[in-house]
Amino acid sequence: MKSNKFRKTVLTLGLGIALLGTTFVFSAPGAEDDPLVSLSYLDKRIEELESNIDKKLATIMDSTENEQTSSLEVVKISAGQSIIGQNGTEIILRGGKAKTIAGELGGLSDVTMGKDLKMDEQVPSNHLLIIPRDDGRGVHAIEDAIFMVRGKYEVR
Repeated sequence: MKSNKFRKTVLTLGLGIALLGTTFVFSAPGAEDDPLVSLSYLDKRIEELESNIDKKLATIMDSTENEQTSSLEVVKISAGQSIIGQNGTEIILRGGKAKTIAGELGGLSDVTMGKDLKMDEQVPSNHLLIIPRDDGRGVHAIEDAIFMVRGKYEVR
């Protein structure tokens, strides 16, 4: 009696497992009859993606065309004049003497020395200075000076 019950239980479990296995094997998600995603939906999403990519590329191209200040420009200023740069402007003193014009939140980044130059510090010759913020920072010529400048600036 026990072995007969055991056989029926094992046979029932075996059939159940086989039935679940065939259901799993023969169910084809995404078949032609039952697609997971319709072709029109996919085409619509691809068009949106292409449009977004084109917009981003156009924005990048416009910004790179507007930033054609990638070459260094030689700027000569007289004693008493100043060069005030916008954020990211690079300045190198090539001749003469100048001092820094700092902002409320700090000075100019001297990349060559790895130092922040505070207000009225002497600008070292041939050091790359970067203006980190657009808040009126720059350099002031003590005597006639020659600078190499990359970026947007104003002579005052």
